[in-house]
Amino acid sequence: MGARPAAAQDVSGRPDDLKIGGDRVSVGLGIASTPTYVGSDSSRIVPMAAIQGEVSGISFNTQGTAIYVDAVPSSGKPGWKLELGPLAALRLERTGAFGNPAVRALGKLDKAVELGGSIGIQRTGVLTSSYDTLSLSMSWQHDVAGAHSSYVASPEIDYDTPLSEHAFVSFSASADYVGRGFGRYYYDVDDAGSLASGLPAYDGADRAGWKDWNLSTMAVHSISGNLLHGVGVFVTGGYQRLLGAYARSPLVADVGNRNQWSGAVGLEYTFR
Repeated sequence: MGARPAAAQDVSGRPDDLKIGGDRVSVGLGIASTPTYVGSDSSRIVPMAAIQGEVSGISFNTQGTAIYVDAVPSSGKPGWKLELGPLAALRLERTGAFGNPAVRALGKLDKAVELGGSIGIQRTGVLTSSYDTLSLSMSWQHDVAGAHSSYVASPEIDYDTPLSEHAFVSFSASADYVGRGFGRYYYDVDDAGSLASGLPAYDGADRAGWKDWNLSTMAVHSISGNLLHGVGVFVTGGYQRLLGAYARSPLVADVGNRNQWSGAVGLEYTFR
């Protein structure tokens, strides 16, 4: 399913997917543990759903509230391939219930609707078989709803390998570079917010810069049929570390944590 665990609505970056060829659609349902906001020191358990597939060589998958499409057809055979396509994401960061009372006193934020795309290269047939893949990609997305009115750019490296007809694992590493408006909207505290919350005023995140780096892994095991058809169980795990001016924000340094952990477990069904 979605290869990168959702981290408190952090929908930056491009998730990988299994590309062995042939039309298929996988639907997964489960539960996820995520921080209450990106930078929080508490987590919450939430239901999750994901969809992933390939139709006529065009692949697509969801990651939390984001959807990604690779519009360059895949042959499913070993070799190099260009990856290029659009993405759309709904960022719900601090738009609902969130844990810390001081952060809650800052008030709810508006939803961000982010549109963009990704580009990369992929090699199929790398180490373990003719079907393992190594991908290098870059994604870019911009808020068009007027929430943070800024952008997120994310380089990523992914390695996926089927271990057998019944088992699959993936690993990824990525980082997020955000625009000035993003840091100001999600991590600064103005004077009014300081008075309401008791947190110190802070304007250090009002700049563009590297917000975080991320590591994640996923494993899938088929319990009926094989990886390309039938029921399977999946588990994901992820670690995110906030950086620099964003980690120094009072939302993180005073009442949160720069180290963020997430994970999910569930069942999937793959149609062919």
